[in-house]
Amino acid sequence: MTQQTWDEVGGLLPHDEFRAASEAIVSNIEQVIEGKTATVRLALAVLLAEGHLLIEDVPGVGKTKLAKAMARSIDCSVRRIQFTPDLLPSDVTGVSVYNQETHDFEFRPGAVFANLVVGDEINRASPKTQSALLECMEERQVTVDGVTYHLQTPFMVVATQNPIEMEGTYPLPEAQRDRFTARIAMGYPDPRAELAMLDGHGATDPLDELRPVSDANTVRQLIGHVRQVHVADAVKQYAIDLVTATREAADLRLGASPRATLQLLRTARAVAALEGRDYVLPDDLQVLAVPVLAHRIIPTADAQLARRTTDAIVSELVHRLPLPHDRGRSPYDTRPTGEGNGRATYEPRGR
Repeated sequence: MTQQTWDEVGGLLPHDEFRAASEAIVSNIEQVIEGKTATVRLALAVLLAEGHLLIEDVPGVGKTKLAKAMARSIDCSVRRIQFTPDLLPSDVTGVSVYNQETHDFEFRPGAVFANLVVGDEINRASPKTQSALLECMEERQVTVDGVTYHLQTPFMVVATQNPIEMEGTYPLPEAQRDRFTARIAMGYPDPRAELAMLDGHGATDPLDELRPVSDANTVRQLIGHVRQVHVADAVKQYAIDLVTATREAADLRLGASPRATLQLLRTARAVAALEGRDYVLPDDLQVLAVPVLAHRIIPTADAQLARRTTDAIVSELVHRLPLPHDRGRSPYDTRPTGEGNGRATYEPRGR
């Protein structure tokens, strides 16, 4: 297994090429997932931010279909793991097997040796098996019997779990949840989308007819483009302020980690690129605060008794925290300069 290095990942693409490639992936996924454009775009943003995605919702709303549709839209290696209580860590990472002909041990790669790994119902596996994902999700490598094997780029884990089922499940440890860049919920479709689903899924499964519209090399180019999206110092400070607010909130006994700050900024770069911009706005961080931060924090006992969700707590912190009034001008920003001072002013969107 060879690892795609930073130098081998593509550079800045023309905007029309980036837009055409990303929109093709989104449109392809929407052939299977009806009426969830925002969710699909966020899932793609996590991929381009080199992160991992946790899809958490009630049964039957299309969690696994979203993961499989995204995997099939990209012509790269895909492996699916059905997490069960008897799944072993070696089933995930791989195992060394003794070859009687060569009188030596041979490594048999596990399911994580793929560009896209779909982990279905991840909370059904034991904590021991869940921990097999920790190294590969953070360091893009797997160590077995003292030997380290690097994973290819792109590498993404898309896991699903049911938040309301308790029997036969194991809650994800904090270290595991912190490695997921974002947590999203599918939600129920609106009546029009559900009617379209009945028409489209009634006789055949559109997933069976889905064909790739991109490949691993194109995704690497998209990732390289996202890495070069500009982030002003004031926007970086705003990201730090958001994360610091979770650490100081009275309703939380555990705030977000520095890893959360980094992944918040990376995902904001991807969202900005998908919206046709080469610079990040504070609005991007506001939109991403709940999906990126809410699953990493732990409320106090009093907040739990008051039935306050982590989503609600993060939303309140976002509304309470003042936005930066200006930021340094992006070197890629082609808009007219306001008042001739090279600064841009932003107001909250949809507040």
